[in-house]
Amino acid sequence: MKANFTINNLQEIPDAIRWILNASNGEKVLAFTGEMGAGKTTLISEFCRQLGSNDRISSPTFSIVNEYLDGYGNPIYHFDFYRIKNIKEAAQIGFDEYLESGNFCFIEWPQLVKELLPDNCIWIEIKEIEDQKRQISFN
Repeated sequence: MKANFTINNLQEIPDAIRWILNASNGEKVLAFTGEMGAGKTTLISEFCRQLGSNDRISSPTFSIVNEYLDGYGNPIYHFDFYRIKNIKEAAQIGFDEYLESGNFCFIEWPQLVKELLPDNCIWIEIKEIEDQKRQISFN
């Protein structure tokens, strides 16, 4: 299912995330693309909040992966591949095992590991329109 919509301000993010969660048909691997500062981590933070996480959500730019807990104590994995040099680095951290865990995996800069992602991966593209407005494409 392909959809495009606009988020006009930060207050509209929760509604967008609820819509994406409902439309994703239970798929748990979500890839977030967009320029630096477009709002990838902000969206992932709201996903985690809606999944019941009380953890502090931050981009794992230097650690590559952060782990949070959802409201049921299940892990949520948050990846940031911005700083990897090649796809082997993702394989070395056991990325495929995370993907096969059955838990939510939120991936920033997924284009760098595209060939490792499952076919059913949900792709979310974020484009900044102006200060707080964002165009979201979901596929």
